[in-house]
Amino acid sequence: MEGGGRPSAAQAVLLAASTAITALLYSIYRQKARVARGLEGARKVRLDGDLRAVLLEAPGRCVPYAVIEGVVRSVKDTLSSQFVENCKGVVQRLTLQEHKMVWNRTTHLWNDYEKIIHQRTSTTPFDLVPAEDDAGVTVRVMKPLDAAELGLETVYEKFHPSVQSFTDVIGHYISGERPKGIQETEQMLKVGTALTGVGELVLDNATIKLQPPKQGMPYYLSSLDFESLLQKQESSVRFWKILTVVFGFATCAVLFFLLRKQYRHHREQQHLRQMQEEFRQAQERLTGTEGGEVLKNACVVCLSSTKSCVFLECGHVCSCHECYQALPKPKKCPICRQGITRVVPLYNS
Repeated sequence: MEGGGRPSAAQAVLLAASTAITALLYSIYRQKARVARGLEGARKVRLDGDLRAVLLEAPGRCVPYAVIEGVVRSVKDTLSSQFVENCKGVVQRLTLQEHKMVWNRTTHLWNDYEKIIHQRTSTTPFDLVPAEDDAGVTVRVMKPLDAAELGLETVYEKFHPSVQSFTDVIGHYISGERPKGIQETEQMLKVGTALTGVGELVLDNATIKLQPPKQGMPYYLSSLDFESLLQKQESSVRFWKILTVVFGFATCAVLFFLLRKQYRHHREQQHLRQMQEEFRQAQERLTGTEGGEVLKNACVVCLSSTKSCVFLECGHVCSCHECYQALPKPKKCPICRQGITRVVPLYNS
């Protein structure tokens, strides 16, 4: 603590940073909890012959947040994998990712670094159909790339290591960057994949559409079943809740430390004022009872009795007999801190 009981700059920054992190984590936790509650309250509908009747009865022919499970089927032409034969899909994502080691000048360690240098995603219209495909009901999936979780499957992955000469190695050590290679990945949402869609379900003329919801809730096209998707979100909520509680306790500990320091400073100031008041009262008693000259002969320890002892061998006259008796052993002169070998009573005439 600085003078006046105020916290130091470092302590103030620590408290402010801890409070800000706690508030940020709590905000993320609240958002995750809202998403989990919304997902838990989403209406589950079956992809069967009754789906159209359900939408006709709903207000505005729309279910704002619905859960539907089906199998992917292409509406038009499918997308073919560039690396795997007979692999057809409706969403294709090709990614080139650079892998390298970067020298950290602070920790003096080589750290892994990854950077996407190229990514291309292609889509084609597709529907969700029943697994049995005998009900004749389809749901058109709109804007699949807007989904918070899109169940793509990695169908091809290959790492191309960098070929380096000795000169390149020396240059990389000087520059602080060591290329490891390029990773090539292809991901696809294949035809026939079981998909769980969570979003707005609307009947538009004769077409049933699944699209991003309008209430700010996330849009899901997941390869997980609904129960697994819900458990995943609840696990995320628990994780952020634990982080919030931990940083909240840390903030409370810092605040308690600062308040305790300030309280102790206040107590010390109060004790100092009390001692000053007692000293002032002792001076007033000496001045009021025996005149101004008595103050010069007051005991330097208690300031309330007259000096009555001569300390030998130093010869100082500074204490009354009661204060001499109260001195800790080995007894030393309060003035010069020399050891007292003998005490001679002092008689004032």
